[in-house]
Amino acid sequence: MINISNGFKELGLSDETLHAIHAKGFEKPTEIQKKIIPLILENKIDLIGQAQTGTGKTAAFALPIIQQLETRAGHIQAIVLVPTRELAIQVSEEFNSLRGHKSLHVAPIYGGQSYDIQLRHLKKGVDVIIGTPGRMIDHLNRKTMSIDKISFAVLDEADEMLSMGFLEDIEDILSKTNPNRRTLLFSATMPERISQLAKKYMGEREIIRTVKSGKTTDLTDQIYFELKESDRFNALCRIIDTTAEFYGLVFCRTRSDVDFIASKLLDRDYDAEGLHGDLSQTVREKILTRFRNKKINILIATDVAARGLDIDELTHVINYALPQDPEAYVHRIGRTGRAGKEGTAVTFITPEEHRKLMFIKNFTRTEIRKERIPHIKDVIDFKKEKISSELKEMIESGVSSNYVEFSKELLGNNDPEAVVAALIKHTYQNELEEESYVKIYDLFETKVSNEGGKSRMFLALGKRDDLNVKELLNMLQKKANISPDKVSGIQIFDAYSFFNVSQKESEIVLEKLNSRDRNKRPIVGRAKGR
Repeated sequence: MINISNGFKELGLSDETLHAIHAKGFEKPTEIQKKIIPLILENKIDLIGQAQTGTGKTAAFALPIIQQLETRAGHIQAIVLVPTRELAIQVSEEFNSLRGHKSLHVAPIYGGQSYDIQLRHLKKGVDVIIGTPGRMIDHLNRKTMSIDKISFAVLDEADEMLSMGFLEDIEDILSKTNPNRRTLLFSATMPERISQLAKKYMGEREIIRTVKSGKTTDLTDQIYFELKESDRFNALCRIIDTTAEFYGLVFCRTRSDVDFIASKLLDRDYDAEGLHGDLSQTVREKILTRFRNKKINILIATDVAARGLDIDELTHVINYALPQDPEAYVHRIGRTGRAGKEGTAVTFITPEEHRKLMFIKNFTRTEIRKERIPHIKDVIDFKKEKISSELKEMIESGVSSNYVEFSKELLGNNDPEAVVAALIKHTYQNELEEESYVKIYDLFETKVSNEGGKSRMFLALGKRDDLNVKELLNMLQKKANISPDKVSGIQIFDAYSFFNVSQKESEIVLEKLNSRDRNKRPIVGRAKGR
């Protein structure tokens, strides 16, 4: 008996499954796992789970299915339908990592992969097929695969599959399955077409919703910038330039937009690549591998190309262009603020798109805060801080003696400050000069000026103090009774932070946040030179 007291044992999982969980390193079950796993193990009815990507839903259905499958059954026992080849690979890998020592053959079946490879898998005998609808239909029509004896049919990312036009394929596949199968449907959103599909192909069923079902994650800070159409690209660069370790997805409407933005970023020496449907599967997989391994930190993609993309630890999702509908917005930003880490969802809009954004905001029932595009001075200040930090690390770790000798020669015949300035200029060219940056027409500041102006505030707390955007907003609301929608321009660095409030509210902040103990330094003040 394995002693696991982290909550999985109480869900009814076997010792063999618990061993696999222990080896996988799961610490405790997520909300969807707590709700779904016992129902799949105990009940015989169908289930609908409303949960976003990144909530642990794959393990929620994989663990109880693996536990209930026979070894050496001699036929396909379960199928999992997914919208994209990337997700087929990921779910297949998850199944294989969770089956432990149980002798089950799990295989991904998707378009773009060689038929010969798939036929070899099928000939050897497969227990679980993870497939995209199109390639599954191909094999069924060729009669190279039979699914009439399956015990489980899982529709994963069902809303995505329907939006991609797979409804007829899904219906065709389900019609060829064992009518006594159990059907498990998972979807981030629940549009009417999902309900219709459930009524037609599912029996008695139970709907399971998590607390965050259909909502954007609490760990995602959602902001938007109002700007001119021509300023989108330079605004994107400023966000990247004022983020310590940017690792994000940038969503565009068209393939030509992806190519245009990727090439312009590469011209400016950013580590970026584009992803869209015109690329071959081999090229797509190479790009995704580089992105997952952080060889590149910026991935520009269309909605179709990014479907099924499951990557943790993204710092940003940027809507370079507004998505077509609110459901697409939920899917996009659901890719950040995951695995317990905070993320930021940024949306660019022109004034004409404001009404559409407000519709999305009402649909998601969440706060999307208007923010100020970082000024050129903000970018330069950030780069200066980064340079100082990197130099300090190099000095502390020790510098090779030949560099030390050379520095003595330079300093011996020249003014030290002039030498350092020349080296910075040589290394960073014009990056620290305001004239090198394109000016952006700031629509936020135009509106603010009509409201009587804003005060830029300095706070002597930062990331080292575990401060984040939500904590800062909570602090201001709790201590100074300032609503989050009254705060803008938030920037959080390692040791300090900045934010904007109205001139009237700045007086309240100064009074309420600073200690009245004369021996203690004030933690908040007005920022100088801003």
